[in-house]
Amino acid sequence: MFDNLSTRLDNAFKRLRGKGKLSKADVEEGMREIRLALLEADVALPVVRTFVDRVREQSVGEEVLRSITPGQQIVKIVNDELVRLLGREHRALQIAEKPPTVILLVGLQGSGKTTAAAKLAANLKSRGLRPLLAACDLQRPAAIEQLVQLGSQIGVDVEAGQPGGDPVPVAKRSLDRARDEGYAVLICDSAGRLHVDEELMDEAKRIRDALEPHETILVLDAMTGQDAVHAAAAFGEQLTPTGAILTKLDGDARGGAALSLVETTGVPILFAGIGERIEDLEPFHPDRMASRILGMGDVLTLVEKAEASIAVEDAEAMERRMREASFDLSDFLEQLNMIKKMGPLTGVLGMLPKIPGIGKISDEDIDEGALVQTEAIIQSMTPTERAKPQLINASRRKRIADGSGTRPQDVSTLLKQFDQMRKMMRQAMGGIPGLGRKSRKARKALPKMKGF
Repeated sequence: MFDNLSTRLDNAFKRLRGKGKLSKADVEEGMREIRLALLEADVALPVVRTFVDRVREQSVGEEVLRSITPGQQIVKIVNDELVRLLGREHRALQIAEKPPTVILLVGLQGSGKTTAAAKLAANLKSRGLRPLLAACDLQRPAAIEQLVQLGSQIGVDVEAGQPGGDPVPVAKRSLDRARDEGYAVLICDSAGRLHVDEELMDEAKRIRDALEPHETILVLDAMTGQDAVHAAAAFGEQLTPTGAILTKLDGDARGGAALSLVETTGVPILFAGIGERIEDLEPFHPDRMASRILGMGDVLTLVEKAEASIAVEDAEAMERRMREASFDLSDFLEQLNMIKKMGPLTGVLGMLPKIPGIGKISDEDIDEGALVQTEAIIQSMTPTERAKPQLINASRRKRIADGSGTRPQDVSTLLKQFDQMRKMMRQAMGGIPGLGRKSRKARKALPKMKGF
């Protein structure tokens, strides 16, 4: 996400960092690059103007111009303004003191409301809250069936109506059931249209009046850019949403919707959809997102994902084997499975900050398909071969290749890379002086390590 914007901003900062002192002309040139970067990211023009004016106002002060590291100070100013643009601080979902908490999802057809409803239900269930889903999109029979299937998949009950019927009685029945049966949260999926019209708004208003929701959440497709912002403005005039979910943010390399929404409409972003899996809905933190945009990573979210996906005892056991230099291919396979639980590898690596001497690993360096091949090769080995890869000779390589559907040279490549990785791991865990001088060598090795 935000790949194009991150690249353009990084190029602008490189020019500023390369100067010992900054003149006002240097600042203006930097502002021009930032402005172009935001416009190319499909950020609304009024938002771009306001953002650049704020950054310029803070960047032309004598304290910055005479600073020893003016480039870094401007990066900090841009970071602070990005946080402001994205909503200043995380706004958590409001949970009612007296259950059930009622959440109404609204939005255009194709924005991902039904999937977002299930993802939100799974998220709340993981927090110990018992949710009930209400299928009030009766215009599309497929939407009802989709929600029922998703509810079954995550173990959440669904209250559904008949296709083509009136959604208001379904909404009322769902609310009564939630109260009577002790559900903590009711999530109502409403109908959408291809565009905002009077019929859509009238139906959404009637459901809202029947439910009196604690949260009216607008679901927007991040990949539609400014169209999503225009839709938000139209819904805002009629329904006054309390928050937004941005879906498909992982597929939006520009990020215009996220960067324009709060400033333009005042609607805070509560969650971001970052993948197709049911777990791929994460709370939206403006400061963390700004850090990602500027290439500084998002270590806090990465840690939270790890804590949610990996048992503490498993992580401690893995660390112990690394320290004892007993890390073998079985451990490596287990580690790959741990990482897979955290989501797509590109998303995980996208949360890591740039490493001095190595830089940011791009998606082109990552071959997700190679992970499958690596697993197949290791699974075709015997336990003894995994523990002692040095025993694998030519005949064993051929047997492993035949069993995994690969070539003997693929097996050899994996063994060589694993040996290199284990040596680097021993050096890192042992704190050998001079490891930093090997960063160039490490950078060369990374792209070759398919799947890393």
